[in-house]
Amino acid sequence: MKIKGSELKWHFLFLVIVLMLIYPLLFSLSTSFKSMSEAFSSPSLIPAEPTLSAYKRVFEVVPFARILTNTFAIAGLVTVFKLATGIFAAYAFVFFHFRHKTILYFLLISTIFIPFTVTMIPNYITLSRIGLVDSIYGVALPQLADATGIFLLRQYMKGIPMPLMEVAELERASHWTRLRTIVVPIIKPAILSIGIIFFINSWNEYVWPAIIIKSEINYTLSLALQMFVSSEGGTDVPVTMAVATLTMLLPLCLYAVCQRFIIGTFAQSGIKG
Repeated sequence: MKIKGSELKWHFLFLVIVLMLIYPLLFSLSTSFKSMSEAFSSPSLIPAEPTLSAYKRVFEVVPFARILTNTFAIAGLVTVFKLATGIFAAYAFVFFHFRHKTILYFLLISTIFIPFTVTMIPNYITLSRIGLVDSIYGVALPQLADATGIFLLRQYMKGIPMPLMEVAELERASHWTRLRTIVVPIIKPAILSIGIIFFINSWNEYVWPAIIIKSEINYTLSLALQMFVSSEGGTDVPVTMAVATLTMLLPLCLYAVCQRFIIGTFAQSGIKG
């Protein structure tokens, strides 16, 4: 495809932005394979003498397998419950008819704009009273429903042809049957992409786990990264970059595999009313 002269500057600007965004990732990956001396002396993205010593030290210093399991358990639990509550709520807002439905929907969506700092202290007090502080369940519990997911799933469900639902109603199919056999199969790409977004957001979360988790054995990957930087005074750069690389590996792989579904979901949600 030919690039017009007037478009060349925009392509160049886009390339610069992409390089600015991808450079930290390349720097982390490259530095994790360097020795301590090379990390401080060489700015090159290609290690002169690649080594796995930083990764070996990660597994020696922290219980990495347990921390990885904690992070995966929290992200998986949050993702499953957010999808479940989102699907049921979206179905109710689209296919049920009840008084003040529009008002309730907009009240629900307005919670997206409430800052985390507003709910942080009430959530912490509640969890401390029921004994879930310093627990991975305490990290997951306040995140089991999400208004953004309900909004996106509702937009997708509104695109389902109503004759399908009317035929199911004539056949006296229950709402559970309609949801399971008609709605979920049609919106499966949206469920997959929204689930990936939920998983990545939970995987990368730092502030709320830092407030709830106290014991090293219950740490998530983001907390382990900060713990290592603090304990080493930020001087063991290769090890720090090794932890950062391991932390971002799974989310990047998930996004690379499912990016077309994620982009398509947001595009569709903007088109449908």
